[in-house]
Amino acid sequence: MKSSQEIDQLFNRIANEHLYIETLETQHRDRLDFHEVAVWGIKCALAAAYAAGLAEAKKLQASETQS
Repeated sequence: MKSSQEIDQLFNRIANEHLYIETLETQHRDRLDFHEVAVWGIKCALAAAYAAGLAEAKKLQASETQS
């Protein structure tokens, strides 16, 4: 299982790659905390998150099978 830091890094990478958002940390500035994004970007980001979760589940299942 990934640590919360690894999950945050994954979320940040997905947001950056698919939504062009540099960070998911709250900046307390409207122009940095609110973004206008395309629906296809959201769909791609959700698909990337789903794929990452699926890959993690398969990895866990494989390690449980081996032990």
